[in-house]
Amino acid sequence: MNNDSSSRIAVRLREWIGTAPPGSKLPSTRSLVAEYQASPVTVQKALHTLTAQGLIESRPGVGTFVRAIRTARPSDYGWQTAALRSPLAPLPPASSTMRDVANDAIAFHSGYPDRELLPERLVRAALTRAARSDAALSRPPAAGLPELQLWFAQELGALTPAGTTPPNRSDVVVLPGSQSGLSSIFSALAGSGQPLLMESPTYWGAILAAAQAGVRVVPVPSGPDGPDVAELARAFDETGARLFYAQPNYANPTGAQWAAGRGEQVLEVVRAKGAFLVEDDWAHDFGISTSPVPVASRDDSGHVVYLRSLTKSVSPAIRIAAVIARGPARERILADRAAESMYVSGLLQAAALDVVTQPGWATHLRSLRHQLESRRDLLVTSLRQHAPQAHIEQVPKGGLNLWARVPDGTDLDRLTRDCEAAGVIIAAGRDWFPAEPAGQFIRLNYSGSNPGAFPEGARIIGQALERNAS
Repeated sequence: MNNDSSSRIAVRLREWIGTAPPGSKLPSTRSLVAEYQASPVTVQKALHTLTAQGLIESRPGVGTFVRAIRTARPSDYGWQTAALRSPLAPLPPASSTMRDVANDAIAFHSGYPDRELLPERLVRAALTRAARSDAALSRPPAAGLPELQLWFAQELGALTPAGTTPPNRSDVVVLPGSQSGLSSIFSALAGSGQPLLMESPTYWGAILAAAQAGVRVVPVPSGPDGPDVAELARAFDETGARLFYAQPNYANPTGAQWAAGRGEQVLEVVRAKGAFLVEDDWAHDFGISTSPVPVASRDDSGHVVYLRSLTKSVSPAIRIAAVIARGPARERILADRAAESMYVSGLLQAAALDVVTQPGWATHLRSLRHQLESRRDLLVTSLRQHAPQAHIEQVPKGGLNLWARVPDGTDLDRLTRDCEAAGVIIAAGRDWFPAEPAGQFIRLNYSGSNPGAFPEGARIIGQALERNAS
């Protein structure tokens, strides 16, 4: 009965509000109780209904008023066209790998490992200790915490052969993630309008950083064994470039690892041309059937600028990486970073250092190797059984991704839409080409959540490919 009464009161008041000017004061609750012969609770319910509908507003201590209806006026940003002018270089759109998707989707698109593959216990304990330390309140040096610098230098130094001088702590610049390092390297060592050689296909974030820096990207073809050395030398000669960006170990997106001896061949070319190799070792912690040996470990003359990231292996919330560079190149990179962000959070640096120096870190990495292997093999088997049209040229020896070529006539936009409609999220391969794609590819991440759904996901991809071909 009360509900009926409150509805009746709300209808009557709505009629009155429709004729009252904005800002009109409603009768008091006591007056409404007397007018409608209802209880105070019933009147309050009617007022709550009208408030939820946006018709009235309550002002504590003053009363209840008819709410003014504000018409949103479209904003005019046309003046910014003249103020901004044309961009120096068109920026590619954000990659589909950064999309958030529903929890029940079979997500093959993401570039980050699932939470169960992270050292969660170590990370939580490290953050607790860091929050209680001086790092939580002090400003760290611009180049990074000395202890963390030393850890990065010693890790690479442990892989340096006899006769080659290992890096020093002073060669290290700590970064808030390797993406910012790429931006600084391209800006500081190449500069706007200058050529930059880049493996193709390659990491989409490097393509984005190059566009932001305004450099001119020159693709160098790269296959399962690495770049064509003759093509690399020719590209240096034709363009006058002094920078070559590459991922020798478990490249994103292909998972390729350079063949034995390829690193030395590339290093010879780079030295002969008086140039730099920018080595992105993002997947250093993700070896499966091999262990990575960076090209930087065999260079002590400053030709290799080495990027090492902890973001994906420790935690996406702890964006810590480092660049190891020698000579004036290191000083230019440090100056660019200081201008960009001054310093990296000491709290995050301390937490990252805590994690990688715990005995449990090595144990975690051994377990991670086996988990990645089982996930990779399950996805490969599932695709071969349910989606044979997705050809896997090479099963990666490490990393997080499978790179599959689909039939040349495939409409990738339709394929991704059809898969998504069925609950499977994939990434079209064109994001990883700095120029026109060399074929039709998809990239599938096997480190995401719910590996038990891999067979079903592969079945859906296979069905979508069959429909695409018809």
